[in-house]
Amino acid sequence: MAYRITDSCVACGTCAGECPVGAISEGDIYSINADECLSCGSCASACPTGAIVEE
Repeated sequence: MAYRITDSCVACGTCAGECPVGAISEGDIYSINADECLSCGSCASACPTGAIVEE
């Protein structure tokens, strides 16, 4: 099950550095490519605002 980034994202970039496969793209709100996501949870654990949730 892939993760997704909610509107609570503050675009700090912490999650992108934690993703082992580079599935996170930058933007006003970051996004996760569900096809590339390994569902490891590294990004969710690193997110300071809790903006990353399981789909």
